[in-house]
Amino acid sequence: MNNQKNLSQTPFPVDVVIMAAGKGTRMKSKLPKVLHQLAGRALLQHVVDTAAELLARQVVVITGHGAIEVEAAFATSVRAAATFGINFVRQEPQLGTGHAVQQAMPALQDDGIVVVLSGDVPLTRADTLQALIAACAGDKLALLTIDFANPTGYGRIEREGDAVQAIVEQKDANAAQLAITEVYSGIMAVPAKQLKTWLARLDNENAQAEFYLTQVVKFAVADGVPVVAYKITDAVQVAGVNSPVQLAELERAYQRDLAMQLMEQGVRLADPARLDVRGKLQCAQDVSIDVNCVFEGQVSLGEGVRIGANCVIANATIAAGAVIHPFTHIEGGPPGSKAAVWVGEGALIGPFARLRPGAHLGADVHIGNFVEVKNSTLAKGAKANHLAYLGDAVVGERVNYGAGSITANYDGAFKHRTTIEADVHIGSNCVLVAPITIGAGGTVGGGSTLTKDTSPGALSVARGKQISIANWTRPKK
Repeated sequence: MNNQKNLSQTPFPVDVVIMAAGKGTRMKSKLPKVLHQLAGRALLQHVVDTAAELLARQVVVITGHGAIEVEAAFATSVRAAATFGINFVRQEPQLGTGHAVQQAMPALQDDGIVVVLSGDVPLTRADTLQALIAACAGDKLALLTIDFANPTGYGRIEREGDAVQAIVEQKDANAAQLAITEVYSGIMAVPAKQLKTWLARLDNENAQAEFYLTQVVKFAVADGVPVVAYKITDAVQVAGVNSPVQLAELERAYQRDLAMQLMEQGVRLADPARLDVRGKLQCAQDVSIDVNCVFEGQVSLGEGVRIGANCVIANATIAAGAVIHPFTHIEGGPPGSKAAVWVGEGALIGPFARLRPGAHLGADVHIGNFVEVKNSTLAKGAKANHLAYLGDAVVGERVNYGAGSITANYDGAFKHRTTIEADVHIGSNCVLVAPITIGAGGTVGGGSTLTKDTSPGALSVARGKQISIANWTRPKK
């Protein structure tokens, strides 16, 4: 990425401090606020991933409320490309933002630039932070600011000309200060060495009796260190989550922005307001996606793929020309593993089909309504068009698998495999009791329950003899 290339040339190491100690009372949830999800990732995960894009040397997460849960969730949750591990420090009790950052200082070296972020502000862009770091330049205190028509609740930026003189918190502001519309976002970039000295001078002589991080501005001015503001106009980048309403608003903002990006790449969305991507979605040329589709994990759609309405697709690769009809549920396993789902070129899936982990479908395979496939491979041209189950099976080319038929793959203790060789025809309502192999070109008569292998080309029938009793009278009450 260009951002990463530029940041790698920054003469100062970048250390990121993330404040994640708050209780989040307004969320009305037992789950710590920073673990609530936006677009399939925890709020804090978004911030950690942004730190990875910045090529941060170190990330320190300040925890407090729900610390054990938060630390457990993120102990190993770092992008593979990241060059850092996550360090945790506790803020107990929570005595304000300045007190929070004080807890992180012993973990940081003096030679870097510290970027202070909030774990509940998930959508700040890496290029915005890159510009803020550039404004800091290793010798200034740089603040990320924005103008709000209604700045209630935010610290106001007091200036003399272009120079920032102070940040005044809402509860400490007079009438003139309350009229200021430029506010502090809660994000700053600051030389670590100076920050440590300023944090040591904090006091709690204010309306909240808390130690405000914003007080460092006053100390920087007193020490002759320039305080600069990098102002943006995109409110989404500084929007925090304090309630379920705000979380939902940010979710829609995120999805709307992503939908615009996809359409600019040529993806046809029936309605950009009815798309949910909760992971990573890659689309080739001429992909079309109908309404109310959800994509989770890592999903790749090949050229000309069509996704019908109301589909849920997770961790799957869908090759060119495939059609996923409405109400199909694809739930692949971890990306890159054998459990991830693969759908071959020109395949037709659904409607109302279910592909579970390990479903690997070849070209031109047909999986119809109310068919479930789990941990099975279907070769080119195989068909299971309705009301069937294929689990732990290997299915050859051009197999026709009848309605109501199942592979009985589980004996109560172990899973066993079924092999159906090429050109086999399985009649309706059959049970194939694994382990079993149906020989190439064979036919299984409808209603059969097979427990033994069959020879190639054979007709196999295993069912009770039909008996008809003439002139039979039904019981009467």
